[in-house]
Amino acid sequence: MNTSSLGRDSTTPSHSPFSDTNGICLMRNAWKEDQHPSFIDFISTFLSANSFRLKFVPIAPDFIFNCGGLSVAFIFVTNWDSNNLAPIFNRVQKLKTQFSRFYVVITLPAKEEIDSFTQSYFKFGMVIGKPTFVPVKDFEMGFEKMLKIAHSTGVYKQQRIEEKLKAERKQLVQGMNFYLKVVTSIPGIDNHDANALSQAIGSVQAIAKVSKGQILENTDLSTDKAEMISRFLRDPKSYLRPKIN
Repeated sequence: MNTSSLGRDSTTPSHSPFSDTNGICLMRNAWKEDQHPSFIDFISTFLSANSFRLKFVPIAPDFIFNCGGLSVAFIFVTNWDSNNLAPIFNRVQKLKTQFSRFYVVITLPAKEEIDSFTQSYFKFGMVIGKPTFVPVKDFEMGFEKMLKIAHSTGVYKQQRIEEKLKAERKQLVQGMNFYLKVVTSIPGIDNHDANALSQAIGSVQAIAKVSKGQILENTDLSTDKAEMISRFLRDPKSYLRPKIN
C-alpha cells in the first residue's frame, strides 16, 4: 500500500477543506480486521485532521458518515477478487434497500481489475446510479472520496436549511411591512404605536377585535389613539375611504 500521500493529504485542520465542519465516522469492526494496520492509522489521522471522530462499531455497511445531520453509508472494497464477486454484489443489493444515501467504493489499481468490474457490474444486475459505484486507484484515494461525498452531502443540507430560513425571514419581514403599512394608515398612529400593538395584541385582525379598554390596558397608547384605532378598524367607512398620503 502506498502511504506517501499521508503527509500530503493529512494536513492540519487549518488547511483542511473540511475544517469548518465536525462529523462522526463509524467503521465496521469486521472491515477493520481485514485491513493493514497502517491503513487504519492513515484513516484515523486523516479523520482527526479533518475534525471527524472515529468509532468502531458492528454495523452492516463498512462505513457510515454523519456530517451536517445526514448519514451516508459506504461499502469499501479494498480487495477486488474476480473469482469471488457474488458476496460483494449480494451485499450491495441488500444494503441499497436499507440506506437512502449509499455508495460503493472499489479499489481497482490495474486494467484487468477494471475490466473485471465492468463485466461483473451488468452480470450481477446493477442499475446505474442505484447505488453509485466509485472506482479508485488506491486505498487512500478511496477514503478521501468517501469523506468528500459525506461532507458535500452535509453542506448541501445546511445550504437547504439556510435557504429555507432566509425565505422564512423574508416572508416575516414582508408580513411586518404590510402590518405596519395597514396600522400606520390609521390617523395619528405611528411606527412606535404599531409595534406596541403588535407586541401586546398581535395581528391586524386581533387588534380589530379588542376593545378600547384592552388597548389602553396593554399598551402605552393614549385614550384618543385607542379610541381612533377601535373606531377605525370597526367602521368600514373609515378604513375604506380614500386616503391622502
